[in-house]
Amino acid sequence: MIGTSDIQAAERLIRPHIRRTPVLACNGVDFGLASQPITLKLELLQHAGSFKARGAFTNLLTREIPTVGVVAASGGNHGAAVAYAAMRLGIPARIFVPAISSPAKIQRIRDFGAELVVGGEGYSDALAASEAWIANSGALAIHAFDQRETLVGQGTIALEMEEQVAGLNTLLVAVGGGGLIGGIASWYHGRIKVVGVEPESSPTLTRALAAGRPVDAETGGIAADSLAPRRVGDLVFPIARDHVADVVLVGDDAIADAQRRLWKVARVAAEPGGATALAALLSGRYRPAPGENVGVIISGGNTTAVSF
Repeated sequence: MIGTSDIQAAERLIRPHIRRTPVLACNGVDFGLASQPITLKLELLQHAGSFKARGAFTNLLTREIPTVGVVAASGGNHGAAVAYAAMRLGIPARIFVPAISSPAKIQRIRDFGAELVVGGEGYSDALAASEAWIANSGALAIHAFDQRETLVGQGTIALEMEEQVAGLNTLLVAVGGGGLIGGIASWYHGRIKVVGVEPESSPTLTRALAAGRPVDAETGGIAADSLAPRRVGDLVFPIARDHVADVVLVGDDAIADAQRRLWKVARVAAEPGGATALAALLSGRYRPAPGENVGVIISGGNTTAVSF
């Protein structure tokens, strides 16, 4: 559904509006592992604090926007990204988030000037509220993951990382609704091993792959405000089925430990969802072969914590 040429075109379009985020070359020894190269892609340094700005700008720059503006439902990061992109482009935005969204993410949305509606227990509640508003207002929905433009925009991370890192064998990617891994897998198209990492408490892609289709999954855990939609996206599923090599699950304790060790080793302050992919490596849920060159997407940093 999505080709490399689509992602290349999106990258050229959004380049003036996004940051080329840095990569940090590490050795496994830094984290108490065997000696091997590990490259962290610091997408938490992106505008609005996460990779989501890429998909937000791709949507707003390629779709027809009504005068009433745009609407997004989000656990927080997508909402902040849409609010930021809308502010930069002079577009009205209304963002729906659940009560579980972190104060840091709620404040970022407010800082970017969007209308904010907080309510409901989880992402699915915010989505339902946003859909009701769209039906009455005629605003354009900017979906967090199940939208072609969103997937194409997130795929620009992989394009960028391939330019920055030579000889990458494997890339670990956190999964919620699947927009990030869907875009990345669309770029690499099996040329490297793309591995999804999910919280045990929110196994959306794991459940979908077992069932052969998107199905409802649990929606809890410390990363619930970024990695816990009720199910993986319909557009994402066939991409993941065909081009994601494996999906592993990590517990909340492993995610929290990855946050602490990121801070201790590299002074990188990631939110729980942002540290989830690294948790697979540090906990041993993903064990690379000797000499395997592993990359990890550190996807978000919207947290009020200053140390772990």
